[in-house]
Amino acid sequence: MREDGQILRGKVAVIGAGISEVGKVPGKSPLALAAQAASRALDDAGIAKTAVDGVLASTSFASPFHRFSVAFSEYFGIQPTFSNTLQVSGATAATLFHVGAAAIQAGLAQTVLLVGADSLLTGLTPDLALRSMSESRDQQYEMPFGIPVANTFAMTANRHMHEYGTTAEQLAQVAVTFREHARRTPGAQMRDPITVEDVLASPWVTTPYRKLDCSLISDGGAAFVLTSAERARALGIEQPIYLLGAGECYTHEHIFLMPSLTTTGATRSSALAYAMAGYGPRDMDVAGIYDCFTGTVVMMVEDLGFCAKGEGGPFVAEGNLTYGGAIPSNTHGGLLSFAHPGMPGALFHFHEVVSQLRGRCGERQVPGAKLGLVHTLGAGFATNATTVLGTEETL
Repeated sequence: MREDGQILRGKVAVIGAGISEVGKVPGKSPLALAAQAASRALDDAGIAKTAVDGVLASTSFASPFHRFSVAFSEYFGIQPTFSNTLQVSGATAATLFHVGAAAIQAGLAQTVLLVGADSLLTGLTPDLALRSMSESRDQQYEMPFGIPVANTFAMTANRHMHEYGTTAEQLAQVAVTFREHARRTPGAQMRDPITVEDVLASPWVTTPYRKLDCSLISDGGAAFVLTSAERARALGIEQPIYLLGAGECYTHEHIFLMPSLTTTGATRSSALAYAMAGYGPRDMDVAGIYDCFTGTVVMMVEDLGFCAKGEGGPFVAEGNLTYGGAIPSNTHGGLLSFAHPGMPGALFHFHEVVSQLRGRCGERQVPGAKLGLVHTLGAGFATNATTVLGTEETL
């Protein structure tokens, strides 16, 4: 990390957050979902869209627009002077925050709108689905042997089970815990209770993952408004949430070149984020942990420092991811139960952590939450990005 690695700490605030309808939302394009989320975020911030001079967006599989940030701006009726569309797979959500904060600190924009939306459930045609799957892995060494993204994550889970004795029951507990959280969350896509037995009885997808070990396919979007801490105070924002720490790590592209199948770049990205924030894993009150598969969460609680390497299985089985545990996580239900519209999915983790730090989560509120972590990842753990967020009193 650079010597001035704390340059972003507390300098940028989240002043607005909004999500669209999620789950099955027929008749709404990714642009329409993005606009709905953005309107809600701006209303939450109490500012007009004309104040936005920067737009950052994630790509959308169900949209024909490669320059999604530009297409969105046209659709939304704004003309920003700073814009980009980012794509580092599931880690994109956190990078939107990091790049947006850096742009504000560098003077490239004053008010940055972060937005991501997709309609994977109702808007993705078979051709687009096949293209997105085939383009996500190497065409020469991986796809011919049947290794799309789901299989890469399955390989890491199998190796973790082999090395550390992690069990299918422990993996299943992740899905059960997050489903219980989703039952407290209005609008969650899946709210029916499930048990470990239900997970283990669901159909196979790719060993060791069964259907209920896997994230949902959804429509939906989320948006956030960022500005400088000084401007947030000048605007009289009541509950700004500050970016305290940011870290990223990119370890490989091909799964066969992953340095370790059981230790990921999250160890590096989280170390950078903790160092910038001046806090460690034991200081976190709530977390949003990317949960494309149940085994992903088991590995992440280890690499993010919430427990020792190899202890992730017992850690989640003992209830440490829910209320009263070491680190209540994905209190909205996560990708496994709330919604997963692709790259925008992790933005819901940010929305939930921001809401928790604002004390706006009702019956799912974590009492006294002041510090939160969001970790996003993608492409078979190739991309990792970690963000630490905090309230005014954590500065």
